[in-house]
Amino acid sequence: MDGEIFDEQDPVKLYVPKRERREKFTIDARAPIGVFDSGIGGLTVVRELMRQIPDERMVYFGDTARLPYGAKSRDTIIRFSRQIVRFLKTKGVKAIVIACNTASSHALKTLAEENEIPVIGVIYAGALSAVRATKNGRIGVIGTRGTVNSEIYPKVIQSISPGIRVFQKACPMFVPLVEEGLLHDSVTDEMAARYLQELKEKYVDTLVLGCTHYPLLRSTIGRVMGEEVTLVNPAYETATELRDILAREKLLNPGDGNMEGKYRFYVSDLAENFRDFANSILPTEHLEAKKIEIEEY
Repeated sequence: MDGEIFDEQDPVKLYVPKRERREKFTIDARAPIGVFDSGIGGLTVVRELMRQIPDERMVYFGDTARLPYGAKSRDTIIRFSRQIVRFLKTKGVKAIVIACNTASSHALKTLAEENEIPVIGVIYAGALSAVRATKNGRIGVIGTRGTVNSEIYPKVIQSISPGIRVFQKACPMFVPLVEEGLLHDSVTDEMAARYLQELKEKYVDTLVLGCTHYPLLRSTIGRVMGEEVTLVNPAYETATELRDILAREKLLNPGDGNMEGKYRFYVSDLAENFRDFANSILPTEHLEAKKIEIEEY
């Protein structure tokens, strides 16, 4: 595994920078993990990280001024992602999680090649979990237009198990519905029924929630798809993958230092709205969010 940087045959199973570059850069195990997303969806990854590696500190950035990413070009997503990574590195992060499927599919290769700390996305872990879960070899994937058009999930799933059939469906309205807090609303129910009918007709038995916003609609999606369909949440799988990477690289926080400011949250707009939503879904109390000018990075 050492020395793995990027492999076109394995496009998102990315762990750590090359050894020769890493040896020139000392990484502090007590440093925070950087996490970013286009908005609030990445909080589902943060929630899983809090549960699975509770001694870790985290710095989160939500690009709430420029969402959604799903309708933007690859070049734009890479530019945004670079700005965000530059900001996170000013906070001294020891690893970066791209908690956004669209950014993972378009920017992971670039970010991994440019940085000396571990960078992972959310796609490979979810794809592997789906392959393990399916019984009939028919997997559905829902995501933004950017993620679906990239064809990244079919490529990765079929690289793991070539005989599996993958059926995708873009669900562009899910992100704004989640961002507006309409998690349990008749409009959301109607959109879910419209989007998911096509996948039901394909008889998928496993469905990848291919956008980190979508686990917040899990109950609605599950109700529409039916109990016989397994829903895969890449947020959970990504947290497990990061824990394993940090352990292997001896970067797990020992938890015996000053943990003041353990969780810090930054956004590019609407800090109060973000704070209120984050407080409603994260297992912590009274978190604050600070607005920054991300275009300055």
